[in-house]
Formats: sequence, C-alpha cells, structure tokens
Amino acid sequence: MLSVSDNGTGMSQETLSRVLEPFFTTKDVGVGSGLGLSTIYGFSRQSGGHLRLYSEVGVGTTVSIYLPQVGDKVSDLGRSDDAPGEPMAQNETILVVEDDHRVRRTTVARVEELGYTVLAAADGETALEVLRDSPGVDLLFTDVVMPGGMMGSALADEAKRLYPNIRVLFTSGYTEQAGVQAGAIREGGDLLKKPYRRPELAAKLREILDR
Repeated sequence: MLSVSDNGTGMSQETLSRVLEPFFTTKDVGVGSGLGLSTIYGFSRQSGGHLRLYSEVGVGTTVSIYLPQVGDKVSDLGRSDDAPGEPMAQNETILVVEDDHRVRRTTVARVEELGYTVLAAADGETALEVLRDSPGVDLLFTDVVMPGGMMGSALADEAKRLYPNIRVLFTSGYTEQAGVQAGAIREGGDLLKKPYRRPELAAKLREILDR
C-alpha cells in the first residue's frame, strides 16, 4: 500500500463522490483537465488493486493505493546482454503535445533518449503554430484532453490538413472506448494508455512510423 496525504483544503462529500469520474474537475476552464485521480484509479484497477480516498474539509486528503503482493522471488529486472534493444529513431521528428509541464518534460526526455528530434507544445493552438513553422514533423504525439477547448482529435484533424502524411499517436489515462465515447479520439485511432513504460513507447512509435 502506498499512501499520500496533504494538509490542503480537503473535499466536500459531493466532490468526493465524483472525484474519480473521467473529466470531472473543480478547477476553472483551461486550468486542469481532472485526469489525475482517475488515471491513478485506472492504474490501480488494471494492476489488480484498488484505491481508497479519505478527505475532510479544512484538514486535508489522503489517497491510498493498494496493489497485489508478489509472493514469488522477483528476478533481475535489468536488461540482459542478449535481450533485444528498444527500437530507435531513424532520423524522424516528433511533436509532443501535453498540458502538464511535468509530464511533458518527462515525455520529451523519453522520446529524445530514443534518438528522435523532439518539439513540444502545451496545447492545441501552440501545437498548430509549431506545425506551421516545422513542416518536417513526422509524428504528432498528443494527449487526448487538453485545455483551451481543442481536443486531441481536433488537433490531429488540423495537422492532417496541413500535412496529409503526418502520423498521429494519442495518449490518455482512459481506455480507447472511453475516449471514443467522449469524442476525444476517432474510433480505430492509435492510443497509448497512461501510464506507459519507455519500451512500450519505443515500440508504439516505430509501429506507427514504419507503416
């Protein structure tokens, strides 16, 4: 069990009852997307565990993640000498679009470690400006939900109008079906679910770029 507590303003029972809903947020429009706790909830459930919330107004909030215990001995997680390496870049440029600056910084670092030239933007409008100035972008790697009113799908449509051959990869903490139902991505679109590891990112990028 991993538990994190704060001494903030806490949440009312009404807010607490909805805080795990996709896209629910108490922040102003354009400030946040409400994806944090629902992403953590999805991760814990996909791992066979669960999440517990306790919050008291004026006192703070505690979030506890429960994960299954592993009884078997865990083998060395390091890459063995004969393990295949991660698929690397082949002189391509990727535009990363993510509104959370911490996630964006981490994602850019991961993609650069794979050998790609990386451009970055915090929202759809900025991403379009980058695309207009950078015709050599090979792949758009964009979050599904962003501030400013432009969803990842709308950004992808505009990118395709500018450059019909550009490849697109969406990322989100939600399942593909949830994203389709919310109108955030097109059915059949490529989606890399958060949280993901660098090998998964490397494989997905090459899968799309090599088509």
